Amino acid sequence: MKERGYEVTAFYLKIWLQDELAHLSECPWEDDLKICRDVCERAGVELEVISLMEEYHERVVGYTVEEARKGRTPNPDIMCNSRVKFGVFLDAISKRGFDVVASGHYAQVGDGGRLIRGVDDVKDQSYFLCGLSKDVLEGVQFPVGGLEKSRVRELAKKFDLPNRERPDSQGLCFLGKVKFDAFIGAYLGENPGEVLDAGSGEVVGQHNGLWFHTVGQRKGLGGVLDVKVNSRGPWYVVRKNVEENRLFVSNEYENFEEIRKVVMVEELEWREDFGGGEGRWDMKIRHGPRIAKGRVEEVGGGRAKVILDEKDGGLAPGQYIAFYDDEGGCVGSCVIGERE
Repeated sequence: MKERGYEVTAFYLKIWLQDELAHLSECPWEDDLKICRDVCERAGVELEVISLMEEYHERVVGYTVEEARKGRTPNPDIMCNSRVKFGVFLDAISKRGFDVVASGHYAQVGDGGRLIRGVDDVKDQSYFLCGLSKDVLEGVQFPVGGLEKSRVRELAKKFDLPNRERPDSQGLCFLGKVKFDAFIGAYLGENPGEVLDAGSGEVVGQHNGLWFHTVGQRKGLGGVLDVKVNSRGPWYVVRKNVEENRLFVSNEYENFEEIRKVVMVEELEWREDFGGGEGRWDMKIRHGPRIAKGRVEEVGGGRAKVILDEKDGGLAPGQYIAFYDDEGGCVGSCVIGERE
């Protein structure tokens, strides 16, 4: 941004969770802030720390806990972007006279605030930004979105930045080094219930809480299944019955074609000026390079049916789907709903 001629002020967003759950693992934010200060000093950029702890707790942590309580699979990263990084943060600095907000997301913004996938297919973060409106995107720049990650590393070395050899960040944006199970367990505790074979109805184990599991999950089931059935795996989570507090699993996951290809979705929103609607689209169902293909059949009231061409690893209620055109532009998004 400095090379583009901008006067730059950097902001470190301090969030509520960083202090509240520090006891669950080593707390990363002090190290993060030190790295930020070192980078800004090297770049000759002023750094301000802005606290959004109360807003973060209300808009992201509260959403995550409530969705998990309902047995759904929350996406706090999407909420963090739309509600905090490009929500309350923008509100907090709106009267400061800044012309544009830049972030290090791997995505691109085209004419008219059009969200476009990043050049690096593996690092592309447009999925996490699918909740941003056209109005917000018109005032945003993603300077590294047109670069491969390897090129960003090269530039960090060229500029001799203190974080040039730092490992890539992983996991949910708001957890840092805290495991999701530890996070959700701190709020919801445990609520044991039966684990059943989705095919036979046989009780094959006991879970500690439906919120510790998501549809399509494979890893982490060994501890909740009886020893005698573990060897009949691999086992996958097929669905959850919240009312009866039951978890359904299967070691014949390939046979569940319908529930892995067809879902009802809600909160369907198409981006202004960029088309959208019934028809065939490219889709992302989670962060990563995979592009799913399929069609959308709207049923009204912000709801629709999504039919994929190929089976997905796990279509969990609460997950987002982002829709793209042939040029990689994000044309809309929705949330996977409960099966009817």
